[in-house]
Amino acid sequence: MLNFIIKRLLYLIPTLLGVTIVCFFIIRAIPGDPAQVIAGAEATAEQVEQVRAQLGLEGTLFQQYIDYLWGLLQGDMGNSLKSGQPVLSEILSKLPTTLFLTGASIIVMIVIGLIAGVVSAMKPNSHSDNFFMMFALFGISMPVFWVGIVLILIFSYFLQVLPTGGDSEFKNFILPAITLGLASSAILARLTRSSMLEIVNQDFVRTARAKGLKSNKIIFKHTFRNALITIITVIGLEFGNLLGGTVITETVFSMNGLGRYIIQAIQFRDYPAVQGSILFVAVAFVLINLLVDLTYGSIDPRLREK
Repeated sequence: MLNFIIKRLLYLIPTLLGVTIVCFFIIRAIPGDPAQVIAGAEATAEQVEQVRAQLGLEGTLFQQYIDYLWGLLQGDMGNSLKSGQPVLSEILSKLPTTLFLTGASIIVMIVIGLIAGVVSAMKPNSHSDNFFMMFALFGISMPVFWVGIVLILIFSYFLQVLPTGGDSEFKNFILPAITLGLASSAILARLTRSSMLEIVNQDFVRTARAKGLKSNKIIFKHTFRNALITIITVIGLEFGNLLGGTVITETVFSMNGLGRYIIQAIQFRDYPAVQGSILFVAVAFVLINLLVDLTYGSIDPRLREK
């Protein structure tokens, strides 16, 4: 197991390096000159060049990338062009809201997705199966921002039982979590159902039935356990998608988190803030995938040899 963990950790080095390269150069492709934005529309060419020098935007892109990478190794993501504050401290101040929203969305996804998937697999082609699969199709098809607006209209405008936005209380997170977790729960439900139905038809399940084991024991001890690899894969991938989905959800619900911070940084052409935020989300996604890999090894020892 130790060799398996070390091997996966070594894989992180080129992956994280690739992430920094993509984050750095893709931000430079955004139209607009941040030096011109900061200097103002009426600034002279000399004033714009002075601002560019202060921001470290002079020199070749390769030189800028090397400086950026060296700063990252020292824990320095630069200062925000908008506020002048260190990007890392601003990200850390926004992070609790985003992590809490993502965690709540994961709970929504797991509860709804697993219940729908398991029930559908236990009674395929039944009325409950058809209902849950129609729900899954609806959840996958509907855009996140549309679901958020509909929930605001129903629960905030008409029923007036939940707030339209904010992040100061627990109830502020209920609608955003449902909005964000609904599509992911639909994906989890479909894949849980298909994985369990595939396993149900295998020989060891037929043997368990022939031995007279109870249906519930077959479902949860044999079928569900063997479908865990697929289920954990989906949950791990969807965690990254949910973390990225906060960009839209936090904007719709006016939450002061990392997602909304990214939108504001892009609008202002704030290179350091955008780079740092996207890099932070990408690293979190990579680390979640690492955790999923390590979980594979604990569930199925055969995977440790790969």
